[in-house]
Amino acid sequence: MTAPILLSNEYSMTAFDLPVPIVSTGWLAAHLDEPALVLLDASLEPAAASSAQQPRPAPLLLPRARVFDFDTRICDQQTSLPHMMPSPDLFEEEVRALGVCNSSKIVVYDRVGVYSSPRAWWMFKAMGLDCVSVLDGGLPAWCAAGLSCEGAVGAPPARGDFVARPRPELFCRIDHVSAALGSQRFTVLDARSEARFLGQEAEPRPGLRAGHMPNAVNMPFSAVQQQGHMRDRAEITALFASKVRSGSSSLIFSCGSGVTACILALAGTLAGYSDLAVYDGSWSEWGLPSSRPVSRT
Repeated sequence: MTAPILLSNEYSMTAFDLPVPIVSTGWLAAHLDEPALVLLDASLEPAAASSAQQPRPAPLLLPRARVFDFDTRICDQQTSLPHMMPSPDLFEEEVRALGVCNSSKIVVYDRVGVYSSPRAWWMFKAMGLDCVSVLDGGLPAWCAAGLSCEGAVGAPPARGDFVARPRPELFCRIDHVSAALGSQRFTVLDARSEARFLGQEAEPRPGLRAGHMPNAVNMPFSAVQQQGHMRDRAEITALFASKVRSGSSSLIFSCGSGVTACILALAGTLAGYSDLAVYDGSWSEWGLPSSRPVSRT
């Protein structure tokens, strides 16, 4: 029997398997040559940074990495809302082109730490693939460990055979969220900063109202992280216990555009919750001028 491989933040696994939602840089470095491994760069600039439109150097990639572009390619092309979940057919076509097979073991990472990679992780889960993990600390942790990077994407991989098995309940729409806000069975957790949640700070996307959904609970995604890594399971579990309403069995996560909400979905999974959903439109939809209520208290 293979001895357990110790991961950061107290998570562990054995052999070449992905039974936990995060892996360490050490684990990934040790398994980088596994044929079944598919490594995906799911980087996205934070909204505030991208709006500054500052020139940035060409990104580094982990060895063997392929780009999982959920902002412009692997997204619903028929809506003005940012990077919404695509149809199963579009998702299937795009990830097959990335070499993803039904037997693939996928690790996703991003260039911030743990920022946009959980969105890719949650998308794969919503399409029925469970053998996917997030690289804890992302590219910064990889570089800090002195591990090698590439300057460009390699040759296109052999086409994969992935078949989507959608779980539509993992992403929810605005009407479902509206009903959940008035139900004791649900807790809606907003991953934005406290200042944005309270309407004290303008939204980075123009044209949106300031504030939050009535009855939503603020849990900034930064609260479940420390220096670009996920906090340990005990800390995350205690935080959720302090935020989730008594009697709630279902959690819905929201944020600015459905990205950092997935960090909370990752944290909720680590804390042992199972009935989880991400509000795909998030504040990019709810915050649009409309009759939907907005609170600032």
